[in-house]
Amino acid sequence: MRHPVRPLSHHAEVRAMTDITSRPPLLEVRDLAVEFADADSVVHAVNGVSYTLREGETLGIVGESGSGKSVHVLAMLRLIPMPPGRLAGGQVLFEGRDLLTLSDPELRKIRGGSIGFVFQDPMSSLNPSMTVGRQIMEPLMLHLGMGAEAARKRAIELMDMVRLPDAARRIDQYPHEFSGGQRQRIMIAIGLSCRPKLLIADEATTALDVTVQADVIELVKELKREIGMAVIWITHDLGVVAGIADTVQVMYAGRVMERGPVDDVFRDPRSAYTLGLLRSLPDLTAPAGQRRRLTQIDGAPPDMRFPPPGDPFAPRNRYATPRCLTERPPLEQAPGAAPGHLAAAWYDLPSVLAAEALS
Repeated sequence: MRHPVRPLSHHAEVRAMTDITSRPPLLEVRDLAVEFADADSVVHAVNGVSYTLREGETLGIVGESGSGKSVHVLAMLRLIPMPPGRLAGGQVLFEGRDLLTLSDPELRKIRGGSIGFVFQDPMSSLNPSMTVGRQIMEPLMLHLGMGAEAARKRAIELMDMVRLPDAARRIDQYPHEFSGGQRQRIMIAIGLSCRPKLLIADEATTALDVTVQADVIELVKELKREIGMAVIWITHDLGVVAGIADTVQVMYAGRVMERGPVDDVFRDPRSAYTLGLLRSLPDLTAPAGQRRRLTQIDGAPPDMRFPPPGDPFAPRNRYATPRCLTERPPLEQAPGAAPGHLAAAWYDLPSVLAAEALS
């Protein structure tokens, strides 16, 4: 499959992933499960999600709405309302400490400190009644113990760092006085204020136009190189992931369907769900007369009040086998794929596609 973003050469890709996998783990998610309950039913929103994020790694998480992308990271930091939410199992080890068992004061020291968060909608995330300077200063004073004067000076430096013009004057303005792209930069400044070891960006560029989006992504990449932090970037946009991530994780129905080096997964998908997502995108690198027809994924996601017994994507998967309908496939190394390229599938997608091309 051709992809609109030019992949790394094989040797460059191997070197890049070898460098990442040699780094120590920063975050280890182990069999995380999250449920939402009301008087009549239980929604199984996240179902046994496990992965490791290493120091300095950028992980892109993709999947349609309701796949568990945002819920699982909010649950990791205990930011979902409980009730109706409930942590139904698992561990989240950050630098060896389980975030799910820390006391509230211990966790507050990590949230906004060692772990920064950038939410999707800066207008609803920023406090409209507080100046942006005060909102940037708050984590500096809370987590780093800075006095007001030092925090204000650092806030101006952070606004300069995220390329907000005339920071010394605008620090006393309110969120409504900034454009959408500028407000997102303010959110990034808040997220980076304490030089976190991990930055989580949840749909951080979705509401921005493409030029502002590209600028914000480049800014995060530059700041990542400067600070050396790891990044979890949650998005619907596969093009964004191709441009920013080292590793991509494809989620569906609260499960990880595929995970691996971003160029390898996009070039050689092993899950029919990943293939469906990629085939829904235009291939702008192909000559006009050779561009393939876009396809849609037929059907709808399962009702997670009643999780299916097998592969949750099986009812929508034309390549599904009878086993897919009755037995849940484990996430494991895909045969013949690059090291670290994992898939949850009972079928061999490359073989099926090759046979289909010959028929």
